[in-house]
Amino acid sequence: MTATLTTATTTRSIVGAGLAATAVAALATSTVAAAGSAAGISLDVSGAPIPVSGFAVLTVVFSLVGVALAAVLARRARQPRSTFVRTTVVLTALSLVPDLVADATTGTRVLLMVTHLVAAAIVVPTVARRLPTARRD
Repeated sequence: MTATLTTATTTRSIVGAGLAATAVAALATSTVAAAGSAAGISLDVSGAPIPVSGFAVLTVVFSLVGVALAAVLARRARQPRSTFVRTTVVLTALSLVPDLVADATTGTRVLLMVTHLVAAAIVVPTVARRLPTARRD
């Protein structure tokens, strides 16, 4: 029973911290996008503008995927914290690829990449701190 309570407590901690970090990251990425736009950086990709709110929405969607990943790893991985960090570093790096090849100005590409890194810098460490270093069986 103790293992079940510990797992449930860990999951609640991961989800709670993840939701809070997601909200902060969504605000941060939309703020970065708005600041970039105010500084004259276009938010157009392939001729279509990305609304500032779109940065927040996509941050929420992909951050929640990360929180779900952390909850699964907490239950399944032998070393949940290090597995989560390694996986999210790779996923963050992969998330930059579409930005690099986007039909957009260099400034827009850089702004897009910065928003990915800002979100990851907020969500990944916050969630990782809630994960155990090793799973207790």
